[in-house]
Amino acid sequence: MTEATLRVVVLDDDPDVAAYTAAVLERRAGCDVVVLHDASDILGALDRHDPDVVVTDIEMPGMSGLELAGVLRERVPDVGVVVMTAHVSVDHAVEALRRRADEFLPKPVAAADLVAVVRRLGERRRAAVAARPVVLAVGAHPDDVEIGVGGTLAAHRAAGDTVVVLTLSRGARGGDVAAREQEAHAAAALIGARLLLEDLPDTRIPVAEPTLGIVERVVAQVRPTVVYTHSEHDRHQDHRAVHQAVMVATRDVATVACFESPSATVDFRPNRFVGVDDHLATKLAMLACFGSQTAIRDYLDPEMVRATARYWSRFGTGRAVEPLEIVRDTGARRP
Repeated sequence: MTEATLRVVVLDDDPDVAAYTAAVLERRAGCDVVVLHDASDILGALDRHDPDVVVTDIEMPGMSGLELAGVLRERVPDVGVVVMTAHVSVDHAVEALRRRADEFLPKPVAAADLVAVVRRLGERRRAAVAARPVVLAVGAHPDDVEIGVGGTLAAHRAAGDTVVVLTLSRGARGGDVAAREQEAHAAAALIGARLLLEDLPDTRIPVAEPTLGIVERVVAQVRPTVVYTHSEHDRHQDHRAVHQAVMVATRDVATVACFESPSATVDFRPNRFVGVDDHLATKLAMLACFGSQTAIRDYLDPEMVRATARYWSRFGTGRAVEPLEIVRDTGARRP
């Protein structure tokens, strides 16, 4: 698969239709196609595959194609959405437009028409993505980046930037893995960030492989202009390991900065202070997603979060600030 290959998710509960649609897009348009037969995993598919276009049927069990179009618009605003149906009606067409679907196609769809629509929407999405700054936040455990730069990431999304969160472990030592995974997805969804969740051993994340390879692969894939990660001034061994791996993997990235974590040492020396007054409520909402941790981690208490942001405001502007150690800054747009 090359960089120019369009990524498509086909969502249809009819296996024959789904197989036909995928075959047409793979053979005639050279697309990389993922097929789903229900919408239960659509958010996970968005995070894993980052599709340029989603092709779905209007009548799906659990969630109709029209409802899905609305979900996609909130989660990934620039993804192409194609809704197909064998039962064409004016009401369906109007509702598709209201839900901001890009195309409403009657079945059976001619192969040439399908290919033309997907190519047009996919190329439009690629152009939109290429024009936006890409922000990558790398953390060792679920909730790390949200604690450190949740407000800053919300500011980036409000400015229209693409935000990708790479979390290298699932926090098995700190709680139930399945619960923490769901919490991480919920927090990312609040700001429309893409979550990449790895499964390195909690408390034993290595500095070298496979950590370095994972970060290098993600950097090559998303091509960030700004990267946020842990500081080296931290008591937690996983945080220090991730910091070191990220420093190597992002050697060609324009802007790299390190955030404060609850285990940061007194040697944490920030030299940039990002005002997040307008985004502190969003940060608190993101942290509230981590319900398995809020009852056992004092540093997730909303009052502690507010107090920390207020303390750092003495060095910045406004009443709420997130501190950063700037490793490198060659002029990428700031939040």
